[in-house]
Amino acid sequence: MRALVTGGAGFLGSTLVDRLLAEGHAVDVIDDLSAGRLVNLAEARTDRNVELKIHQVDVRSHEVVDLIARRDPDVVFHLAATSPDDPADDAFANVVGAVNVLEGARLGGSGKVVFAAGAGIYGEPDPAALPVRESHPLAPTTAHDVAKKAVLDYLRLYRERHGIEFTALALASVYGPRQRPGTGVVATFAQAVLHGLPVELHGTGAQTRDFVYVDDAVDALVRAATRGSGLMVNVGCGIETPVRQVLALVAEAAGVAAPDPVREGRRPGDIDRQAVDPGRAKIQLGWSPWTTLGEGVAETLRWSAVNPV
Repeated sequence: MRALVTGGAGFLGSTLVDRLLAEGHAVDVIDDLSAGRLVNLAEARTDRNVELKIHQVDVRSHEVVDLIARRDPDVVFHLAATSPDDPADDAFANVVGAVNVLEGARLGGSGKVVFAAGAGIYGEPDPAALPVRESHPLAPTTAHDVAKKAVLDYLRLYRERHGIEFTALALASVYGPRQRPGTGVVATFAQAVLHGLPVELHGTGAQTRDFVYVDDAVDALVRAATRGSGLMVNVGCGIETPVRQVLALVAEAAGVAAPDPVREGRRPGDIDRQAVDPGRAKIQLGWSPWTTLGEGVAETLRWSAVNPV
C-alpha cells in the first residue's frame, strides 16, 4: 500500500508514519514544518530499507493538490491542522486545506481518506450523555472544531459525488512521546515536573478529559484505512479523568511530590467534561484501547526525560 500522511512530521503523524513503514508500506509525508519536526522522523529517514519521501508543503497551497495527484496514494491520512486565533485563518487552514487534500485524492484516484476529526466537534455534552456516542449532536465551541465539523460535510460530498471513501475519527485527548509541551496536558506536566518548571493549570483542574495513548490512536488510524467506511468513529477510552489527577499521576510516576500549580484563567471555548464511547470502534474497526493512563504517563515521562524541549 502507498500511504500519504499530511502532518506526518507531527507528534501523532510521525508515530503513524513509523507504524506504516514498519508494516512495509510506502509513505509520503506532507508537512510545512510549522509545528511538525523532522527530528520526529529521524530514525525513519536513515533507514535504507523503507520507502519514505517528505514534502515540505502547506496544505493550504494549491500545490498540494498536484502533489497528491502525482504521488497517487491508495490511502490519505489527513492529520494536518492548525488552530490560529483568528476564525477566518482557522477556516482557511483547516477547511480549505482539507478540500485541497480531497481534490488531490480525487485527481490521484485514491480510494480512501482517513480524517482526524477530534472529539471537540461534540462541544460541551450534557453530562448525562457521557461518554458520548457518534449519534450525539455536533455542537463545537471553538472555531477550530467548527472547521472540523465542516470538513465532515466535504468528506460526505466527495464520497457521494466522486466515490472516495472516508472514515473520520473523533479522537479523544491523544498523548504520549513526541508531544510538545503546550499542546497537551500530559506532555506539559511531564516537562514541568521533570525540569522543575512552574506548572500552569487553566481553570480549577476539575475539568475532565478522555485520554488515549498515541500508539492506541495510531492503531485505530491504521485500521480505519480498510474499515469503517462512510462513518465517524470515536477513538477514546470512555473514561473521564480530571486534569488535576493527571498532574498527580505524572508526579507519582516521576517520584516527586505534586507541585502546587499556578492557577490561570480558563481558555475560550474550554469545556468542562469530555469522554467518548468507543463501542463503534470495537465493532467497525475491531479496535479497543489497551494502554492504561498510568502506563502511558510512565512512557511519556521516560521519553521526556531524555528529550527536553
